[in-house]
Amino acid sequence: MASDWLGSVVSINCGLTLGVYQGEVSSVDRASQTISLKEPYHNGIRCPLPEVTFSAMDIKELKILDIQNAVNKPSSGLGASTEASSGPTGRHSQTNRSTHPHVTSSSSHTSTAPITILRRAPTAPSNSRGAAQATSRKNCVRNGSTGGPMRPKDDECFGDGTDEDLDTDFDFEGNLALFDKAAVFSKIDGTSSHSSRPQHHSTQAEQKPVSYRHDENILEVKPVIYRQITVPQHGGKDYCTDSGLVVPSVPYELYKRLLAAAERWGLSLERRLETIGVCASQMTLTLLGGPNRLTPKNVHQRPTVVLLCGPHIQGAQGISCGRHLANHEVEVILFLPNFVKMQESVTTEVNLYSKTSVKQVASIKDLPASPIDLVINCLDCHENPLLREQSWYQSAADWANQNRAPVLTIDPPVSEQPQTVEAKWTLSLGLPLPLAERESKVYLCDIGIPKMVFQEVGIRYLSPFGCKFVIPLHPA
Repeated sequence: MASDWLGSVVSINCGLTLGVYQGEVSSVDRASQTISLKEPYHNGIRCPLPEVTFSAMDIKELKILDIQNAVNKPSSGLGASTEASSGPTGRHSQTNRSTHPHVTSSSSHTSTAPITILRRAPTAPSNSRGAAQATSRKNCVRNGSTGGPMRPKDDECFGDGTDEDLDTDFDFEGNLALFDKAAVFSKIDGTSSHSSRPQHHSTQAEQKPVSYRHDENILEVKPVIYRQITVPQHGGKDYCTDSGLVVPSVPYELYKRLLAAAERWGLSLERRLETIGVCASQMTLTLLGGPNRLTPKNVHQRPTVVLLCGPHIQGAQGISCGRHLANHEVEVILFLPNFVKMQESVTTEVNLYSKTSVKQVASIKDLPASPIDLVINCLDCHENPLLREQSWYQSAADWANQNRAPVLTIDPPVSEQPQTVEAKWTLSLGLPLPLAERESKVYLCDIGIPKMVFQEVGIRYLSPFGCKFVIPLHPA
């Protein structure tokens, strides 16, 4: 009876360690409970050995794929099982030869000894009947048992053996055993290393890409140089910006040399007045509430600003600021006393200001007695500190101190005496002067002096303004 199975194609599953073998049965020994396969395949790869011998104790599952001599044959005592797919490599065959050298029989084709697999086998050949029925149906179709003529052309076109495995079960467990899930998941997670990977994976060096968190910056930036401005004559006081850049103060003599050099290169007084007026008006509009206050739907609550100006360049800067505020629909009231002779720049700014249809007064009595939104103080002058002794100056300063509105002072002079008008904000131009310690917040305005002009007077300058034209300064 054992000779009836010679020539049949079977699949033998020897477990996860040794894998799956397929081949043609060359001998079956019932006495020693062994079976031999010639020209075997191990996990889908041709074995280097011409014949492999298995013991019944080695076989976990056995499946008959094709019966050559008969259709319905009683199954042997060897177990039947599901079919397994191809595996990674044939390395296990070499390992099995070195680990299990016991030989049970020899092949008639070669002198190489077959290997022996040390595993146990189940008893019942559960799937042998299904394989026989599938082969029987295939033979019936080929012989024309369905009543139709034979179709050799179909067989030539589609080939033989296409229906052999339609009724067989797929070996899911065997295929999962061939899939190294740990190595794949460790590669996905990026946690595997060359030392911890299995030996059957590639050992080529793989550079792991650098990963960043969502709160990390992937751009390499140069460190911030906190002192980017150096001056030949220090004013004795340092300020710093919000980003930590140090801005030193300069004495008024160096400041005058800087403005004179800028005028020689074309930055005239008229250009400087216009730039200061724009920057000061932008700061004022922000202090007044910006877009929350100045909207077309809020015409009944327009802010009111009073300008206190003297007959000098600082007064002209304030008038330029008032003109830009008036163009933005701010109610501006200009206080400028009547003088017999004023500087040309002041006269020019007054003429432009008069075209805005806003109010201009020469007496303190004409200023509003009720609180307003903001007072801009431009009464002081760098060149003539004696203006503080005049009556119009004292009366304007008293009115500003008595009014509850906050005060913005533009370009205040350096003085050892306290400021006559208590200001909440102070706006310096270009570089700050060493102002006296007080509670007002200091701001710095960019008036457009080029970098080479700073170098001409000995100042190494890198702009601290960034994307803004007015920045706050803090005591360093």
